Amino acid sequence: MLPRFLRSNNLSKKMLRVIFSIYLIVTCLITSMQFLTEYLKTKKSIISELKQLEETIRKPISTSLWQYNYIQLDALVTGLVQMTIIEGIDITDKDANTIVSKQSYTPASKPLSLFHTQSDAYWTLHGERIFLGSIKLYSSSEVVLDRVLFGFFLIALTAIIKLSILFWLFVWAFDRYLASPLKELMLQVNEVQSSQAITKRINLKNTDNNELGQLQDHMNTMLSAMQADRRRLLEDEQTKRNSLESAVAKRTEALQILNERLKDLATRDSMTGILNRGSFFERSQHLLVLSQRQKSTVSFILMDLDHFKAINDTYGHFAGDRVLIHFTHTIQSLLRQSDLIGRVGGEEFALFLPDTTPDDAFQLAEIIRTTISNAILNIDGKTITYTVSLGIESSHSNDDSIDTLFKRADAKLYGAKNKGRDRVER
Repeated sequence: MLPRFLRSNNLSKKMLRVIFSIYLIVTCLITSMQFLTEYLKTKKSIISELKQLEETIRKPISTSLWQYNYIQLDALVTGLVQMTIIEGIDITDKDANTIVSKQSYTPASKPLSLFHTQSDAYWTLHGERIFLGSIKLYSSSEVVLDRVLFGFFLIALTAIIKLSILFWLFVWAFDRYLASPLKELMLQVNEVQSSQAITKRINLKNTDNNELGQLQDHMNTMLSAMQADRRRLLEDEQTKRNSLESAVAKRTEALQILNERLKDLATRDSMTGILNRGSFFERSQHLLVLSQRQKSTVSFILMDLDHFKAINDTYGHFAGDRVLIHFTHTIQSLLRQSDLIGRVGGEEFALFLPDTTPDDAFQLAEIIRTTISNAILNIDGKTITYTVSLGIESSHSNDDSIDTLFKRADAKLYGAKNKGRDRVER
């Protein structure tokens, strides 16, 4: 059952897997914290015991050191090493030379982690304290683990039991209150769908007035409405037929109008209402070919708002959208009907100016730059100003691709950017 549950694509079981996974992770984290807390608490307790033991043995060791009684010192150290909490003991003289060093472990079985306490041994002679050396008592993580092992086992066992019980409770609850009612709902929906009788209704068991019960009521209401509509349609078939023909004719006309609008929307930028990149380049290419046939000069202006990202970051994307719309409306008020304007990037715009010399294009670009530079926007009580950089390129006699004009104007635009922005480069 468990493998089938883990591989199931059933929605309720997916939800259960997510919830139980979250609970499992949280439980593991809490259990790990309990383990660590118990470990640190026990380690602190052992360190305290080592310090108390140091207090007890300091005087006998100091006596042995003062009297150079190394036999007694060795016996004392041997007895200490045999204590369960002590893994080793080091005694050094006043010059830090090792006098005694014993461990309860062999080099091959050295504990993973050792910790120690240290104290100094003194001898008092005629009221003067004489430093004799230092005493280090070692213990290890294995001593700590030996003490807390049973507690760790109980914590882990409790966590496993809780996880097991909650898992099966979750499975039972989800199956009882979600999976089974959903399965029953789908079966009854299929029966209604395949039934020829529109009077059939959905009747779930044990919905307890919950969301599934509300869904059942809505679906039954929908079926009742469908039944009433069918009856009404049957009663008024002839009248509805004439009305339907009229409605179809009107709908066809509306669809034709809508198709025209959709065609126009497909060529327009949804925010600013001007030509989008594809439509702008398509129309510009057509006008460029036409101008070459007529041997007239066209100009191409590429514009990019300066530091537009900073406007978005400072004032928000709503303000940035208002700036784009303001810029578009401002430019449109300065153009002729024959001029094309398009949005070719996020804050990048382009103008195609038929029958326009480089000087005329430069004058228009300066007017645009000045107008934008002097514009002040008040948006949600905030005053916003911005500038624009422009690159101008005019057609040559051998230009037959709008992409060529765009690349040359783009190079001019980046030149304006590199020279400090808020300028026209031609």
